[in-house]
Amino acid sequence: MSDTTQKPEVEQEPTVQTRKAVRRGGGDPATRGRTTIADGVVEKIAGLAARDVVGVHAMGSGISRTFGAVRDRVPGGASKSVTRGVKAEVGEVQTALDLEIVVDYGVSIADVARAVRENVVSAVERMTGLEVVEVNIAVSDVKLPEEEEEELEPRIQ
Repeated sequence: MSDTTQKPEVEQEPTVQTRKAVRRGGGDPATRGRTTIADGVVEKIAGLAARDVVGVHAMGSGISRTFGAVRDRVPGGASKSVTRGVKAEVGEVQTALDLEIVVDYGVSIADVARAVRENVVSAVERMTGLEVVEVNIAVSDVKLPEEEEEELEPRIQ
């Protein structure tokens, strides 16, 4: 038996599918990816911060300063090295620093070392976000007032 009665067709509205806005990557955009900081970057920051302390005459040992002075005078040579006397070990979230400084005669070495540590830790942590776990300071020399600077005679005048 066949059903011969026709049912009226119900007019349906076409279905329109809307896409919900999908948030890709999820989370804060600032947390996506990784940032690495080279040892040399931390060394520059620390070197500049240490030089800002009153009582720090120079950075590095006498030999490294002499070689640096020669290198500075060579045409096309490196400019004054802000990393001289600074060594950094940089990890994922922490860094450790070794500094070699020359202090001016008459200043308290303990006070200068404390001020250098404070300045270096503050600058490195503020600029890099790394935790500074230690700042080791070696005082390699004292600059006496009557000592002349270790300047080499220029070849061309």
